[in-house]
Amino acid sequence: MAVIAAIVAVILLAALAALQLCVAAGMPWGRLVWGGAHRVLPRALRIGSALSVLLYAAFAWLLLARAGVLPGSDLPFVVVSTWVLLAYFCLGIVMNAASRSRPERLTMTPVCGVLAAATLIVALG
Repeated sequence: MAVIAAIVAVILLAALAALQLCVAAGMPWGRLVWGGAHRVLPRALRIGSALSVLLYAAFAWLLLARAGVLPGSDLPFVVVSTWVLLAYFCLGIVMNAASRSRPERLTMTPVCGVLAAATLIVALG
């Protein structure tokens, strides 16, 4: 079950990475990210979006490692970091639900919810 949950999370993280790359490139989907205040992101947020792709890759590696797809599932760093990632996604649910941007609330809140659920399964697995 943990492997399936990790794969679901990785697919969502890949989709988020694609979205972040698009808004970093100037696509007008900024209402879905960074609080939704900008249709097209300003330069600083574009840089943040590009850098977030690296974080998503690290999250994917962590989840795949904890699920046993990659080596290191029982390393203390991996175990603890998975629980920290769960807390991060739970915070993301709250933050996205509180967003002033309706598109961000309706899209990213459930995405964070699925990521949190998948991460919980992986962390327990």
